[in-house]
Amino acid sequence: HHCATHLDPLTMRAAAAMTTKTTTSSTTSMATHPSSASRRCAPVPAVRRRHRSSSSMMTKALATQTPAPTASIPSAEYQHPLDRDNTRLLKSIPAVEELTKAVLSPSLESALELEHTSTSVLVSEQQLPKYYAMIQECAAVLGIPQPRLYIKQNPSPNAFTLAIRGKKPIIVAHTSLVELLTDDEFKAVLGHEMGHLACDHGVWLSLAQVLGIGVEFPGTPYFIRRQFEEQLLRWSRSAEYTCDRAALICVREPRIVASALMKLAGGSPKLAAELSVEAFLDQARAYEDSLASASPLNQFLDNSRTNALTHPLPVARAKEIDQWSRSTEFAAIRDRLVSSAPASSN
Repeated sequence: HHCATHLDPLTMRAAAAMTTKTTTSSTTSMATHPSSASRRCAPVPAVRRRHRSSSSMMTKALATQTPAPTASIPSAEYQHPLDRDNTRLLKSIPAVEELTKAVLSPSLESALELEHTSTSVLVSEQQLPKYYAMIQECAAVLGIPQPRLYIKQNPSPNAFTLAIRGKKPIIVAHTSLVELLTDDEFKAVLGHEMGHLACDHGVWLSLAQVLGIGVEFPGTPYFIRRQFEEQLLRWSRSAEYTCDRAALICVREPRIVASALMKLAGGSPKLAAELSVEAFLDQARAYEDSLASASPLNQFLDNSRTNALTHPLPVARAKEIDQWSRSTEFAAIRDRLVSSAPASSN
């Protein structure tokens, strides 16, 4: 099983021990295998990259061969309706402001920031410039300040975002994720992560992560906490649909996003050449058809299972982004990006 891309619970607990309050910074990812809030996942072995250039001039050329668009797309133009509705419902829950204040602690955020920035490689114009150019372009397209990108040695294909209050946000990507995906697919993951920043998902993602490691809120009535947990998970799943759209806006090609989702669901560098996006989309349609014809009991059991997940099912996400890529909404966004891109010098 592939891990839903959230901050490592062991890291979370270690950082929590350094402060008197319990919180976390916002974490998320494009990982397609959904997980319940308490699920653990097995690491995926890292594989050596097959292509690596030591020339910074070559990586800069690769990163800039397609002219970047100059238009930026406001999040209101691509926010998924379910995300919008569930955010509104989440804010309407009694005592939600008190719950938020109870779990968000600047000291823990700083501890988490130090943990990742001291054990990872910061991407810059001098260090891994190809990936720096990806961050620059996605941030410009989504109209947000450019976050910091760190590459961290880890065998589990993963990426997440730390929204540190008062500081530039951080995106951490694992080396195994870089190995698994093509450059365009990795750019889609970066776009997904920055979609959370563009839509200001940070606070809710923080709370979802805290609940995921079993933190208790002393003094909070059970019925309020239960209602909050259920709505937060519902929001978390809908927010992923929004950020998949942000990924598509950054790469403009739905097959790239679907391919990244497919690989994260069940791919590896060894299998990559034989994977088929069309077959994965057919699988998604077959799942939907079988669910529609299932008995009421099976539908109830399926809903009960998915209601405990932080991410939508991989096939559901692939089908959703494929459908949105054919919409008039996306067509208008894509045309605006294409028309705003400077003419290539080639």
